[in-house]
Amino acid sequence: MKPINVALCSFGMSGYVFHAPFAAKNPNLNLYAVWERTKNEAVKKYPDIITFRTLDELLADNKVELVIVNTPSVTHYEYAKKALEALKHVIVEKPFVASTEQANELIALAKKNDLKLSVFHNRRYDSDFKTVQKVLENNSLGQLVEAHIHYDRYHPGLSPKAHKEVDTPAVGGLYDLGSHLIDQALHLFGKPNAVFADLEVFRPGAKVVDYFDVRLFYDTFRVTLKSSLFVKEVTTGFTLHGTKGSFVKSRADVQEAALQRGEIPGGEGYGIEPENEMGLLHAEIDGNENRIKVPTLAGNYMQYFDGVVDAIRNDKTLPVTGEEAALVIEVIEACLASNKEKRVIAL
Repeated sequence: MKPINVALCSFGMSGYVFHAPFAAKNPNLNLYAVWERTKNEAVKKYPDIITFRTLDELLADNKVELVIVNTPSVTHYEYAKKALEALKHVIVEKPFVASTEQANELIALAKKNDLKLSVFHNRRYDSDFKTVQKVLENNSLGQLVEAHIHYDRYHPGLSPKAHKEVDTPAVGGLYDLGSHLIDQALHLFGKPNAVFADLEVFRPGAKVVDYFDVRLFYDTFRVTLKSSLFVKEVTTGFTLHGTKGSFVKSRADVQEAALQRGEIPGGEGYGIEPENEMGLLHAEIDGNENRIKVPTLAGNYMQYFDGVVDAIRNDKTLPVTGEEAALVIEVIEACLASNKEKRVIAL
């Protein structure tokens, strides 16, 4: 199989940590080019990479097949549209775009040009989430009653990245961390019937949402998605209750930290959580009450990139489709409307 030439639209944290290592490591991808306006950071780590100073120059290179739009979220729509118009396959960092209107336009453009359009919802490949998914698939909890998914941290100060603190479309905690949690919920449970959301700005001097409490309504169960930047004592990332029992699991995927240290994807111990982070299953099994530790599955973001390769070269279904990512944005829009109108919004 001929490797796919990949071009990054930036080499900040996203490029350095989440994309370049996988494009460089995957035998079916070739880390070919990067767009850096003035710096030369990528070539220091990847000496063979080509550096472009403008997006137009990058898109004009016929050797580029796949463009990763990993720039600030307010630019995603514009840059993804330009890449699709230049007949490149596209991966867009989350959040996909600001609105479902923009999402649907990009999806239609990709289909018109027979191109693949995906969004990097990498948290589907976290060790903790994969383990939760396995517990549900095994029907260990019986009929689900409620699920809580949290992504809490303690960061009361403003981000040093100025673009993350400007009150513009596609910016703020609901679009940022919220995209992860909403995608995880949709991947597990499908589209909800309705949404209620409480959004707030708690950090001194902040202008964008940094707290959210979202309720997703399904026919027979409820899902709560929550995030705050004022949680110093973090507990569980996932709590699920069903008719047979409960499962609780910390949010403990190790991939991001390992990649930030410069570790290579797929190396020894990659994606494996410490044993003390195993989830707890307290449920009735074979008529007996059990309270057992559940081994954690290994996280592996490379599965996402393998899926993109298979989609481009073999016309298989993308690991995350544009339509799936558009549904995340639809839920976010419903959350914004719910918070503004103080009511449940039907989907």
